[in-house]
Amino acid sequence: MFPKPVFPKPAVSKPAVSKPVSPISVSPQPEFRQSDACLPRREGVSRAAARILSSLTALALFVLFSTPACAQNRPLNLVRDAEIEHILALYAKPVFRAANLDTRVARTYLVNDPSLNAFVAGGQRVFIFTGLILRTELPRQLVGVLAHETGHIRGGHLSRTADALANAQTISIIAALLGGLAAVAAGDGRAAGGLIAGGSSAGTQLFLTYSRNQESAADQASVDLMEKAGWSPRGIVEFLRVLDEQDFLVGARASNSYLRTHPVSYERIEALETRVKGSPLYDQPDPPELIRAHNLMRAKLSGFVKDPKQILRDYPMTDTSEVARYARAVALMRLARTDQALADIDVLIADNPDNAYFVELRGQILLEGGRVADALPPLREAQQRIQHAAVTTMLTQALISTNTPEADTEARTLLEEVLRYESDNADAWRQLALVHGRSGDRGMSLLAGAEQYFHSGQFDFAEEQATRALTILPNGGPDYYRALDIQNAVQTIRRRAR
Repeated sequence: MFPKPVFPKPAVSKPAVSKPVSPISVSPQPEFRQSDACLPRREGVSRAAARILSSLTALALFVLFSTPACAQNRPLNLVRDAEIEHILALYAKPVFRAANLDTRVARTYLVNDPSLNAFVAGGQRVFIFTGLILRTELPRQLVGVLAHETGHIRGGHLSRTADALANAQTISIIAALLGGLAAVAAGDGRAAGGLIAGGSSAGTQLFLTYSRNQESAADQASVDLMEKAGWSPRGIVEFLRVLDEQDFLVGARASNSYLRTHPVSYERIEALETRVKGSPLYDQPDPPELIRAHNLMRAKLSGFVKDPKQILRDYPMTDTSEVARYARAVALMRLARTDQALADIDVLIADNPDNAYFVELRGQILLEGGRVADALPPLREAQQRIQHAAVTTMLTQALISTNTPEADTEARTLLEEVLRYESDNADAWRQLALVHGRSGDRGMSLLAGAEQYFHSGQFDFAEEQATRALTILPNGGPDYYRALDIQNAVQTIRRRAR
């Protein structure tokens, strides 16, 4: 959260588009996991697969399946949340600009996983795990991680690793990457884990760990990038020291994802600290408004990803701080204690009328509590003020839940606007399929279902829906050819994966 002048226009991008989240989901999806929504403005899956085959620059995607989460058969969830994306953008964009990266291409993505991890994949994409965010106590520590990962991008370390891979067990690793790509899109962690287990773990792990030279180069780059972005570079040292000391004490080094792929040594930290202490920004404090925003972000995440009963123990009702109220409101919502959750969020809204994210949560609390009619006004207000897909698709879900023709028409208009900017938004396609089905337009419902399954990586279902749509849609029309495109794309993906 930020001072009042900032909140009226908090959107990260316009018009944002996608589902609020698992963990911040409105309801479970019957056909596929929330996590299978595609990355924003992502290229088609077939194009991504071709890119992997041709250049192997997406090698770091393999890190995604080498984490403890996958070893425990948990799917990796790419999630969306307007507030968290806004804060991450405030941290990351100045760092990207300092590295001369195009901020329209370089992006941060949020992964709902308790592992302490972050990695770069697909060229200029930085993936941040919720577990890592929760372990950072100050904004500069998270900025330090972002700067370090950006240092790997600027140093070309991914492409060099890919070159090394070309001389190793290429075929088995490519097969795992291709299978993993589809599994990630489908949210199928068990499938991904199975494919990885079939490969050579010893051979692949060699390429998942950055070399000491690359780590040193990224360290030095992180200091330079943080200084250019106006941050004290002591954040990266603070983060590495806390990480190293805590994991050393509990003996968790071998199982820690970040330490395994970013090896830390005493000498490395000492060398980095010597460099940092010479920075003119060493003693510069973090902006108070960003410290507040960071604390609220962590409180919100805690409420969604931790045991809600534990949250109530950590933040008892006697704690009236805004951090406590925010975390507690989410936890109470998850426990279906709607009135108590509303009591906390209403205090926050009264104290912070310009904070649209508090209004958004109020709408979600009401929607989760089954009070759909009451949820519509705050969700409409939040959607107008935030202009983000996560909020828009929550509003459309509420509209569809009213089950009236007028609400369906409004939801369809909003969903079509969402899909103009994010044509691979699987959840928007799912909702649109339902709206078309209820209006009796079976052909368009099948086509929207095919889009949903295609963009969630469920290619068998996508082909089936597209084939059925072709028997109903007018031959030769644009929708007919779109169904044909999906059918052909699925067949192409299968050929390339053989």
